[in-house]
Amino acid sequence: MPKLEPYSRKLPYSYQLGVFPALMLLEARPECAARLLLHPQGLENEGVVKLRQRCAALGVREELAERVLRRESKKDNCYAGLVFNKYDCALDPGSCHAVLCQISDAGNAGTAMRSLLGFGIRDVAVVKPCVDVFDPHVLRASMGAFFKLRVRVYDDFDAYRAEFPARPLYPFMLDASRPLNEVARAAKPPFSLVFGNEQTGLPPVFSTYGQAVRIPQSDEIDSLNLAVAVSVGTYAFMCGE
Repeated sequence: MPKLEPYSRKLPYSYQLGVFPALMLLEARPECAARLLLHPQGLENEGVVKLRQRCAALGVREELAERVLRRESKKDNCYAGLVFNKYDCALDPGSCHAVLCQISDAGNAGTAMRSLLGFGIRDVAVVKPCVDVFDPHVLRASMGAFFKLRVRVYDDFDAYRAEFPARPLYPFMLDASRPLNEVARAAKPPFSLVFGNEQTGLPPVFSTYGQAVRIPQSDEIDSLNLAVAVSVGTYAFMCGE
């Protein structure tokens, strides 16, 4: 087997680290799993035993790879991980979407994806420049949710709009005049919720693309963390009364 390289955006494969997220990968994308990496101290772990059984049934090769697990996770207690082949997705035109524009933080991206899946959105457009969606830190933060989503990366927002020209857009902006609950109650799916960069948010022009939405908050803070805003906004649109 070829040597496993430190993760890079250029590689055709990535690493899903951690027992539970690896099991999620096998559940959602078993055809992508390539190699099971094991830590010698974790072989009796209940979750690792399940991973080994599932990989054996799928014909996925296993190997002791303590050094690789430590290198990629930056931890000494990562007991298992999967090497998997990267893949492409198409978004469902009949479903609601989330659009993450120029997200730069891996933890924010992964946590936002986990919330999106939890609140019922499975289609996620990610607009460049952005974090590498296959970065192991994104995957780890999503806790395996990534593999149950359809995630597609676009060169710019215009490319996304060209593919889905007719759907309602709801950009989340600090200076929007209409509050979240008011807009969410009237929204008719399928629609797209649009979120901007952690530091700069969305440019003012986005208010002309659709109905801008504001999450009401106290004046004690300047803004919400991106992953929190995604969670609050998605819940209101998808689960609110």
